[in-house]
Amino acid sequence: MAKAKNIFVCTNCGNTSTRWEGKCNSCGEWNTYQEKEIIAETDRDKRKKVWKKDENTFHQEAKPISEINIGKTIRISSGDNEMNRVLGGGIVPGSLILIGGQPGIGKSTLLLQTALRIDKTVLYVTGEESEEQIKMRANRVSKEQNNTYILAENNLSTILKQAKKLVPDLMIIDSIQTTFSPFIESTPGSISQIRECTTDILRFAKETGIPVFIVGHITKDGAIAGPKLLEHIVDVVIQFEGDRNYNYRILRTQKNRYGSTEELGIYEMVAKGLRPVENPSELLLSQNIEDFSGSTVAATIEGLRPMLIETQALVSTAIYGTPQRSSTGFDLRRLNMILAILEKRAGLFFGQKDVFLNIAGGLKIADPAIDLAIISALVSSLEDIPIPKNVCFAGEISLSGEIRSVKNVEARIKEANRLGFEKIFISANNIKGLDKKRFNIEIIGLKKVEELIMLTT
Repeated sequence: MAKAKNIFVCTNCGNTSTRWEGKCNSCGEWNTYQEKEIIAETDRDKRKKVWKKDENTFHQEAKPISEINIGKTIRISSGDNEMNRVLGGGIVPGSLILIGGQPGIGKSTLLLQTALRIDKTVLYVTGEESEEQIKMRANRVSKEQNNTYILAENNLSTILKQAKKLVPDLMIIDSIQTTFSPFIESTPGSISQIRECTTDILRFAKETGIPVFIVGHITKDGAIAGPKLLEHIVDVVIQFEGDRNYNYRILRTQKNRYGSTEELGIYEMVAKGLRPVENPSELLLSQNIEDFSGSTVAATIEGLRPMLIETQALVSTAIYGTPQRSSTGFDLRRLNMILAILEKRAGLFFGQKDVFLNIAGGLKIADPAIDLAIISALVSSLEDIPIPKNVCFAGEISLSGEIRSVKNVEARIKEANRLGFEKIFISANNIKGLDKKRFNIEIIGLKKVEELIMLTT
């Protein structure tokens, strides 16, 4: 006979324990354990179920790896080049794709646009909005499509029955936290509901070959809400990032079983929805032809995509006793490190100066190759000497003041050359083996930060 017992489950990560604990040993969160009663089967009951099955069902046999043939993966175009890029070329049939992001960032708009643009039958399931709300958004972002079906439902059994009846080419569920299974005795959004619903959706996608997008809420720390097992179950995890105060959004891959995780897509929020940005460099750079001090251009790479961004610095005399240090879109600790290097290696003192740094466009850049551009912007603002608009930078700074080489330098140079820049400052180590004749741009190699300051001032 089955036996009932009580266990404690962490509501943040899904870790289980036989007793209540104040702090979860898995995720480190406090007061997240909740008691739950489960029916545990004995080993004898499990053996009975296994041996009652037909032996013919166990037909799968192990194969040598040399006998396994790799077929060509068929992909469905989403009608959006940026999403196709992030997914590795398109949507793979039978795949389960999880997209997460902050509230109001545009997840539902992005998926609704995909449903309306794709030339396939799409079932859009909404558990948070009414059919009229979806209709109003659809009229705003795109033309009406008769092959897009809207279903306002939270019950997973009803959703899957409708999907089996309609047999769409693509299904979208918004969101997994509002979906519930009637066979689980817990509220929607709980760990057991999210886990069971995602598992059932995955089984449906694999059995029918219908790709499924599911929307996931995120916590205040930016992680996708629910058990960590959720990200392990799905095939693709996509994060939709951006600041609601700016127009730009970034679609970034965190996990992809069918492609690279280095790609990203860039969108601009406009009145008619999200517009894919094919050439982000031209939008992120200032269109002002006049030179200003403290403004430089950095050749960076997001994923595998080269971009030119504008870095802005303002250095002024501190009015109050303690100088201010502020950074937007760049790590503040790295900014403090760069200021210490300039004081130690170049003799430029920022101790009694307020320093403000901003990455234009609301982007958050972690590429160390923009160190050179930030140093130039800081020195330019400190000395009030403008940097010409036709110059860009790509290099990492070390604690010794050495300018280190960066990866994919040729892609950075090509992007700068394509946009009409005349000079690019890089590390002297990157010049080794580089054919300068291939580029119609002057490439200047630097070894130390002192050389950069002498050339720019």
